[in-house]
Amino acid sequence: MNDFLLSLKLKLLHVGFEKLDSNWNYQNVISPFVRLILVTKGRAILSHSNQIFNLEPGFLYLVPNHTLNSYSCETHHEQYYAGFFEEVKLGLSVFDLKHFNYQVKATDQDVILFKRLLEIHPYKAVKDKTPKSHINHSLLNSEIINTNMDDYIIETQGILSILFSRFINNKDILLPKNVGFKGDLTKVLAYIGKHIDKNITVKHLAEYCDLSPDHFTKCFFSKFEITPSRYMQHKRIERAQFLLSTTKDSIPQIAAHVGMPNTSYFSRKFKALTGSSPGSYRKQQLLQYMAHG
Repeated sequence: MNDFLLSLKLKLLHVGFEKLDSNWNYQNVISPFVRLILVTKGRAILSHSNQIFNLEPGFLYLVPNHTLNSYSCETHHEQYYAGFFEEVKLGLSVFDLKHFNYQVKATDQDVILFKRLLEIHPYKAVKDKTPKSHINHSLLNSEIINTNMDDYIIETQGILSILFSRFINNKDILLPKNVGFKGDLTKVLAYIGKHIDKNITVKHLAEYCDLSPDHFTKCFFSKFEITPSRYMQHKRIERAQFLLSTTKDSIPQIAAHVGMPNTSYFSRKFKALTGSSPGSYRKQQLLQYMAHG
């Protein structure tokens, strides 16, 4: 299990400090990235993983990726926040390997680490102030700056690793050979994330859940307000944007990495969802980095 943890990669998406109120409230959204929160003032309520957390000053909170969550604040709330992607070898998530606590007491060092992230990444704050749009579709809003060219990539990885490690419970999760559907459709989102490079079909997902394709589609749409096929399309394009921004892989390679080996088809779908061709998107990210670098 430790061999998996040694391969853990954390890639920063955004970091910032925000003063929030009821305008940021949202219900039942799903992030494709992990979120860390350090509360400094005020009160709010966060719910996910069948738990309710009363956000209090002096505490750190963790929201796993691909997890249905809600947030509400009646008056005022201030927090440091960071969002990032995580991955271990074989395309697994660290959440498949370890149990996590979702609330821990913050230390003075945690505050220093957040301030350091802000210092070295002054342009990575959330740009879209509409919470549901940001949390669901932040990658489609072009919020990633090229991190391959980042002079602080090793320091950033180290800081995120320290903050993230504060939540890890030492108890391992035993990985069964065949994980079936057990009434929680969020498991399907994790499955899609792990197999995004494969030709996953709605029929395949329905079989994974031991449901008929029609019943599975109705259940999925009822819970997430999007069809399974549309959701997978979004996830493929989001992953492609991430790879275009953080790797030197060619466009055909990236198309294959996201399960769309037909480059022409991939380019059409990419432009339909983002408004830019894959090549133009990569150039935009480079220009954005150079303008802020």
